[in-house]
Formats: sequence, structure tokens, C-alpha cells
Amino acid sequence: MENIEQFQIRAVFDHKTIRVYQAYSDEIADAALSNGTFRPPTFKMERMTWIKPSFLWMMYRAGWGYKDAGQRRILAVDITRTGFEWALTNSCNTHRDHSISPEEWNRLKLKSPVRVQWDPERNLQLEPLPYRSLQIGLSKDAVSLYTGEWIQKITDMTDLAHDIHACVLSGDLENARKKLPKESVYGFSV
Repeated sequence: MENIEQFQIRAVFDHKTIRVYQAYSDEIADAALSNGTFRPPTFKMERMTWIKPSFLWMMYRAGWGYKDAGQRRILAVDITRTGFEWALTNSCNTHRDHSISPEEWNRLKLKSPVRVQWDPERNLQLEPLPYRSLQIGLSKDAVSLYTGEWIQKITDMTDLAHDIHACVLSGDLENARKKLPKESVYGFSV
């Protein structure tokens, strides 16, 4: 039996919003910061967009903003908790649970506008930890809701990411830890 703590959502949140992270090119990030949301033509509404509540998992995925030009900018996106919970309620796993048939799973995927996936959380050196971090893939109606209703605020976190990374490179893990966003367990089961 799996440990339930292995699958807890950890995030920055308050009574109205929860923070998720995304990494984008300068063009997409600048447009999003200017508009307060993501809009075409820089943002492709028809593509699945992945949001991550974990800052360190985002750093792993984007290489602290140094991985490539398409993930150069780290954005913190504060969305409504109502929207976040709608996404979780209307999701299916990216991988089939063996308790359902492949046909049932394909039907579920077709009707679900959201995918969820649990990947190993990361430490400051971006090494895997023994518990998992949630990624949420939004598509179809979920993307429209995300960009049109859920987003409350977008903040550029690139400088902070680079600052923490510099601390890690210099071996100053204590200072790096102090600079991390303060994530807590979010009380919602997926």
C-alpha cells in the first residue's frame, strides 16, 4: 500500500488562490505579464498547458530557467482555488490505472479536459525525493477557464530562481532554502 503523504499537493496558497508555476520564452512571458493572462497569438490555446504547484519541480523541469530559450522565464501564476479544484475534479491520470480497461481509459481521456501526473519531487540539487509532486495538464475547456477566469496574478520569478540557483552552486544551501517559496500541504485529494 502506498503512503498517502507521498501524494500530497504542496503549494503556496491562501484562502482564495493557489500558486502554480510555468516556464516560457521571453515572448510568451512578456505578453502574459503585460496582459495579466495568456492570450493568442503568443499563447497557443489549442495545446495542453502544464501547471506545477511545486517550485523545485519547476526548477528541475526548466533547469532554473537555463535549460533552453523556451523555458527561460519562470512565472508564478496565482489562480483561484475554485478553478484549481475544478481542474482536479475534472481530471484523469496520464497513465491508465490497471483496474480499468484500455477502452474505458480512452473514453475517460476523451471526456476529461485535465490530466494529472505525479513525479518525484526535487531537492535544491534537483535530485529526486521519496515523495511525489503534482503536474496538471490543462486542455480544451480547461485552458479557456484557466486563461479567462482562474488567473488572478502573474509574477516573474526568474530573478529569484537564478538567485537561488547561484546559492546552490556556491554551496550556500541554507541561504538557498530561506529564499524558496514557502509551500504547505494543500488539503485536497486527487
